[in-house]
Amino acid sequence: MKIKPLILLAVIICAAVIAFLIIRPAPLLKVNTIGSEAADFDLSGVNNNTMKLSDMRGSVVLVNFWATWCISCVEEMPALERLAEVLSGNPHFKIVTILYRDDLGRASQYLKQNGYIFPVYVNPDQKAAGLFGITGVPETFIIDKKGVLRDKVIGPADWDSPQVVSSLQALINESP
Repeated sequence: MKIKPLILLAVIICAAVIAFLIIRPAPLLKVNTIGSEAADFDLSGVNNNTMKLSDMRGSVVLVNFWATWCISCVEEMPALERLAEVLSGNPHFKIVTILYRDDLGRASQYLKQNGYIFPVYVNPDQKAAGLFGITGVPETFIIDKKGVLRDKVIGPADWDSPQVVSSLQALINESP
């Protein structure tokens, strides 16, 4: 009679060990940190275009995570658009905006209604958001020509201010 509970306990332990060996948690992504090389990622765009961060080496890249449901993001968008217009002639500057946990149809409608020209990408698996350690939106990251993360801005910013444009221009003028 005492053998049955021991057999049952042995079966439960074996099952737990097998389950642990088979079902392992996915490895955690290494989060980009200021001063380190930004990890590469691929995204598809709202207009069916694609991009790979490593293909933008040689350019300063502003990566902005946003959503239409985020009031601060919506308030920040006109400044991003003006920045895109101011630096649009410079081949060494790119803006990458990434839709964060939002409806693609709603975002496409929003972009069209406002006539925004900057590229918008989707991140359905949230890999890019994980690489940057996104905690909310808007969050923006500045990557230099060498692919090194130089700055992180949490919350909205006045992206077309003379100070920001000057700082970005200084990064653009740095040697690769």
